[in-house]
Amino acid sequence: MATSPPKQLLIQGITREGRTFRPSDWAERLAGVMSSFRPGGAAPGSHLSYSPWCIPRIIDGVKTVVVHSDLRAHEPMAWDFVMNFAKDNDLVVKEHEAGSAPA
Repeated sequence: MATSPPKQLLIQGITREGRTFRPSDWAERLAGVMSSFRPGGAAPGSHLSYSPWCIPRIIDGVKTVVVHSDLRAHEPMAWDFVMNFAKDNDLVVKEHEAGSAPA
């Protein structure tokens, strides 16, 4: 049986009301907090780069954090933190297939 590709979520820096989320560096801050949650776990210096499971991007001119579903499997509390951040700040969250270009 074939499995579907892992999902990614795109947390956009736009509220559901259409306002730009502030501060302007929110995506980098969120991804920085999540930097130690990575394949193989935290290692010396891992705080100096983003985790492949939580990466800030600008997509179509909008600050976005791409969150990979592997984060949920390996660190459920970290996944909950990211999802609650989006919910608490009323940010737009979209599903996305891993491996395809984010829309």
